[in-house]
Amino acid sequence: SNEGGVHVLLPLIEKFREKHPRILVDVRRVPARQVGVEVAQSTLDFGIVTFDPGDKRLQAVTLGPDELVLLVYPSHSFAGRDTVSMAEFAHETVIAHSDPSPARDRVLRQAEVRHAPINIQMALPSLEGIKRAVEKKMGVALLPRRCAVAEIERKQLVAVKIPEVRYPRQLRLLYRKGELSHAAQAFLDVARK
Repeated sequence: SNEGGVHVLLPLIEKFREKHPRILVDVRRVPARQVGVEVAQSTLDFGIVTFDPGDKRLQAVTLGPDELVLLVYPSHSFAGRDTVSMAEFAHETVIAHSDPSPARDRVLRQAEVRHAPINIQMALPSLEGIKRAVEKKMGVALLPRRCAVAEIERKQLVAVKIPEVRYPRQLRLLYRKGELSHAAQAFLDVARK
């Protein structure tokens, strides 16, 4: 999983461990673009992605939808709104992830097309760091909603939609076609439920 996928894995791991507490679950950080390759080559049993890797050796279980949202602190002027425009977002101090990603590239291209360059003033290496910086009112961030569900529920952060860059997508659990180990099959059964 990449860092963002861990948030969707935790509930699955929790359910799996209720039934199989003695099986080691080892989640490795892998860039999203490499996840399908690692699973297809049997280096990993599973991988979490938000795109179809296009490899015929793989199958996937859809785990649910996700989308990019603008995360702001509760007293921010956008916090009471359902949506903001790309132009409004572009004027804010933006905290970005320092690792490149396809989603980041799409957002930057969209901003360029709309002549609304994004004001990235800080880049941090972790999603947790980005969320904490937003909570400290250091700026706003565009992240997948799944990465901040707990903070949104606790009202530490507010999610606002930017219609031009929502990019709804499905979270997928990838696995190899063919026979799986008993532990991997048990995990897949939990994911399917």
